[in-house]
Amino acid sequence: MRTRRIGDVEVSAIGLGGMPLSVEGRPDRERALATVRAAVEAGVTLIDTADAYSMDETDFGHNEELIAEALRGLGSAGGDVLVATKGGHTRTSGGGWGLDGSPAYLRSACDASLKRLGVDAIDLYQFHRPDPGVPLADSFGAIAGLLDAGKIKQAGISNFDPEEIKLANEVLGGRLVSVQNQFSPAYRSSEPELELCAELGIAFLPWSPLGGIGKAGELGELNSAFAEVAAAHDASPQQVCLAWMLAKAPVVIPIPGSSRPESIRNSAAATHLELTTDELARLG
Repeated sequence: MRTRRIGDVEVSAIGLGGMPLSVEGRPDRERALATVRAAVEAGVTLIDTADAYSMDETDFGHNEELIAEALRGLGSAGGDVLVATKGGHTRTSGGGWGLDGSPAYLRSACDASLKRLGVDAIDLYQFHRPDPGVPLADSFGAIAGLLDAGKIKQAGISNFDPEEIKLANEVLGGRLVSVQNQFSPAYRSSEPELELCAELGIAFLPWSPLGGIGKAGELGELNSAFAEVAAAHDASPQQVCLAWMLAKAPVVIPIPGSSRPESIRNSAAATHLELTTDELARLG
């Protein structure tokens, strides 16, 4: 497995997105745990989770607890994994989603995540999504406070535009280490954020890089160029997609979600796929 960096930590160039293991349509617990084990066995040392990855408000924190259980079962290998979690999203009855970026909520959410993950300090804590009801500087300031208090080791943000990224880094005193935005062949509007992160040396973590839950299998059908390049390399369109992302900048670390061991093994192998300059130009 090739590696890249998030702040001062070296991680696998491809991570595992934990969301599909806990939301609607999630696998049974044994398959979910097996998926995490398969990821680590394939060399993955970055797992992305969030307190809001659950069916609804009744099992809030499900994914964090699941990831923590899986890593405990792996012994020392599990201890080598950087676990990134997020706070600021809430769940409502009926499977709805809400927002709370208030400093008080973010502090309490971090404390709850610490307990669910069973750690003294969270490896990477990310403000999940802007809350229109709270000034961004206040939310970012709360994250800075968690850093100062030693409750989190590194800080990131998710779903923000370039100007908001610059503000976050300013409020954090230059300590912003990651930005997690949606990016895929079908969703390329985060190119400006990717380019800014490359300029600043901040890790860019594309979420839903293969198109989102339940859509990864259609990637080759929806994007013929990826299927054609895959055929030339005896690879899958999904592997070509991840290799294409990795080639965009040294700061890019895709976090494909997976609910099956086979899927994450396939994704992890993409770090060994080298695409030519002509192929990259063809993919865009």
